[in-house]
Amino acid sequence: MKILVLNCGSSSLKYQLIDMTNESAMAKGNVERIGITGSFITHEPDGKEKFKLETDIPNHSAAIGHVIDALLDKAHGVIGDINEINAVGHRVVHGGEYFASSVIIDEKVKAALVECSDLAPLHNPPNLTGIKAAEELLPGKPQVGVFDTAFHQTMPDKAYMYAIPMDLYNKYKIRRYGFHGTSHRYVSQKAAELLGRPITGLKMVTCHLGNGASVCAIDGGVSVDTSMGFTPLEGLIMGTRSGDIDPAVVGFIMDKEGVDVKSAVDILNKKSGVLGISGVSSDFRDIEDAAAKGNSQAVLALDAYCYRVAKYIGAYAAAMNGLDAVVFTAGLGENGILVREKICKYLAFLGLDADFEKNKVRGKLVDFGTAGSKVRPLVVPTNEELVIARDTKALLV
Repeated sequence: MKILVLNCGSSSLKYQLIDMTNESAMAKGNVERIGITGSFITHEPDGKEKFKLETDIPNHSAAIGHVIDALLDKAHGVIGDINEINAVGHRVVHGGEYFASSVIIDEKVKAALVECSDLAPLHNPPNLTGIKAAEELLPGKPQVGVFDTAFHQTMPDKAYMYAIPMDLYNKYKIRRYGFHGTSHRYVSQKAAELLGRPITGLKMVTCHLGNGASVCAIDGGVSVDTSMGFTPLEGLIMGTRSGDIDPAVVGFIMDKEGVDVKSAVDILNKKSGVLGISGVSSDFRDIEDAAAKGNSQAVLALDAYCYRVAKYIGAYAAAMNGLDAVVFTAGLGENGILVREKICKYLAFLGLDADFEKNKVRGKLVDFGTAGSKVRPLVVPTNEELVIARDTKALLV
């Protein structure tokens, strides 16, 4: 079975074609600047030369068309016939309270995704556009939705409820949903394999640290709490997002800056985080370089970021009444040697004893704890596309 995995953004599309006989990526790539001047596709076939095509790509239907053309191309393709694609798996950001697991997409599912669009206005509409485009270009092929929020639907109400009037929750479903669920699920399973222990007996905190970042408390393989909330703005300090903040700050910014709600929230989403503190960049490589040269704001950004992550880990250890492992994943989690070191130094009181020589790895599966460390610090590269492909296969066989 060959499954095409699609992750549609507002002006971008990431894809992989995965052969499920050995779970290998036959090809992967990106379509960028969809509907914008200067659009292009970058295609990376396994065992063949990577290529880039700059061309007009006005919409997602055109983008998926270019993906299919690239997969079939005589020089750069990896399949000989479109019918070799057996199904399409879609990353969908928000499933609200509708979906606690992946589903085969039908008209009822698409209607539910429209209803959830108020909860994720930047993400769900392009996800739905990608689904409709794939249906048009690959007629008759099963389409499966895999939701960022689904893994966290196991959270107890004491974890997901906000202290707001219940009628507001009942009317608008304002609550903690959490995101990055596909990644948290994958790396927790890989961590259990690395430790050689059944996941049902493990308490772990998984740290998905990238430009967007979240941590998740996973008890016995089940999500019991997570840092992102109603939207991906809550929780950790991120690349450009503020994370946790006094809600009254929004009104204060509006009054002092003379802006509306949208503009104030835009500041918290796009101009804050380590970018806002450092004044340098949202890229931790730039911030670390600036900090090494004595930039005090860059130093503060790093310190505040690592402090917030460590604080959440400590809180989740308390919530689960124990901790067996801390798992680092995603772009910064897998590659941020200094960030992992700074976070782990806060956690000695929990019995985490890191070997900082073993920590000097990027993008590799590793347990970098000492022999006597009671809490195991792990680096586990994530693979959300494989999870989507696995869920798609499971629903169809």
